[in-house]
Amino acid sequence: MPLKDYHVIVTGLLGGSESSSPSNQAAPYDGPNFPHTTYEDNIRLQKALTEHLGVKKLYAYIGFSMGGQQAYHAATLFPDWIERACPIATSARTSWHNWSFLEGPKTALLSSKDFNEGHYKSPPKVGLRAFMRVYSTWALCQEWFRQKSWETIGFKTLNDYLEENWDGRSSDANDLLALAWTWQNGDITDYYPEDKGDLAKTLSKIKAKTYVMPSRTDQYFPPEDSEFEVKHLPKSELVVIETIWGHMAGGGGGTKDDTKFICKHVARLLQEKV
Repeated sequence: MPLKDYHVIVTGLLGGSESSSPSNQAAPYDGPNFPHTTYEDNIRLQKALTEHLGVKKLYAYIGFSMGGQQAYHAATLFPDWIERACPIATSARTSWHNWSFLEGPKTALLSSKDFNEGHYKSPPKVGLRAFMRVYSTWALCQEWFRQKSWETIGFKTLNDYLEENWDGRSSDANDLLALAWTWQNGDITDYYPEDKGDLAKTLSKIKAKTYVMPSRTDQYFPPEDSEFEVKHLPKSELVVIETIWGHMAGGGGGTKDDTKFICKHVARLLQEKV
């Protein structure tokens, strides 16, 4: 199918600043009073949107990281709605290791002197910097640091890279916490209580043709988790991104070859018959 025949829908995750979020809601649901939102909330809204547009089936659901978790949730919650799925650098259920990692940047932010329990009047810069410094190390891998990979993108020192690429990110603190809660509570087995938390059973209910694309060095979503998922997905293929750019590679933040590799296999999935 030629590219001109595709119609792409891009959605903003609840809590992520673009859609309804702590940073843009009026009282009494603003800031720390914003309700917790789940992947199910997001997928049901997206399903309603496509129905409004007259779209009965999605040709493909493609997502990176939390977007990839949404791909899993969409294909699980509405198996007949998704024909193809490409979850990139992600997982069907947030692992306990992943959950624990997120406690690090969260606690750094919550404990900062300027967070004020979420009722800040101006951005809590101390807390945001602490959040990003914890987050940044996990986003890459040990080999990336051994090779001083920051030099390949024009930075003389690691601290220069951190200051430019992480400290300066424009993020709302309460939005970050909202996203972290959604991420930590991601589990597709919630939709089928009869599976009693058995991920293999729930994965087997997915009908979409699925390319699972982990990054070899992802410290959030290691490829071992993806290998397990593919064993239990009826129509799936494991496509590992061989890179030292960790989680960043899955979102196009790695090398040009990493991104080219991802695009090549996404294109292949789009051409697959289901």
